[in-house]
Amino acid sequence: MWGGFVVGQRLGYVRVSALDQNEQRQLEGQTLDQVFTDRASGKDTQRPKLEELIRFARAGDTVMVHSMDRLARNLDDLRSVVQTLTGKGARVEFVKEGLVFTGEDSPMANLMLSVMGAFAEFERSLIKERQREGIALAKTRGVYKGRTRALDPEKVSELVARAAAGIPKAQLARDYGLSRETVYQYLRRSVESIRIESDDTH
Repeated sequence: MWGGFVVGQRLGYVRVSALDQNEQRQLEGQTLDQVFTDRASGKDTQRPKLEELIRFARAGDTVMVHSMDRLARNLDDLRSVVQTLTGKGARVEFVKEGLVFTGEDSPMANLMLSVMGAFAEFERSLIKERQREGIALAKTRGVYKGRTRALDPEKVSELVARAAAGIPKAQLARDYGLSRETVYQYLRRSVESIRIESDDTH
C-alpha cells in the first residue's frame, strides 16, 4: 500500500499464433514483472497462460496487452476477460489502442471497449474474407496448390529414376501433383543421401 493505493505488479499477456512468431516484439519496451505467453490461434479456446494470468492477477496489478485481438477471440470474450480482470481490481491496458480499463470504468470507457473490440473483430473477418477470395481467385487461375503433397519412399525412388532417365521436371511435377521446387527438393535430398552413403562406405 502506498499513498492509499495498492501498488501491484505489471503483468504482460502475449499470444502468438505460430511457433516462429517472435513474442518479444508485442510488448517491446514495456517494463514487466512477469509475462504470460500462449501459443495458440485466436479462435483456440485452450489458452492456459491466460487462465493462469487471470488466477494470478491481484488488486493493484496492471495487465499489459499489445492489442485487443491478442487477448480475446471475439467481442463477447473480450468483454468477459476485461471485466473478470477489472473485477479483481486489476487495470487492463491495451498498448496499440491506447486504452486503459479499470474497475471504475465510466460508461464511455465501456462503450470504447465495445466499439474498439467490434472493430478488431470486423477487421479479422475482413482479413479472412480477403484470404478466401485470394485462394478462390488463385484456384481459378490454376496457381493455388494448397499444401505440398508428401511422397512415400517408393514414389520418391520412382521420381528420382524418371528424372535420371531425362523426364522434364515440369512433367514430373504435373505427374506427381507437386510444384517444380518440391521436385527439386526431392532430387537434392536423394543426391545428399547417396553422397552420405558413399562417404560411409569409404
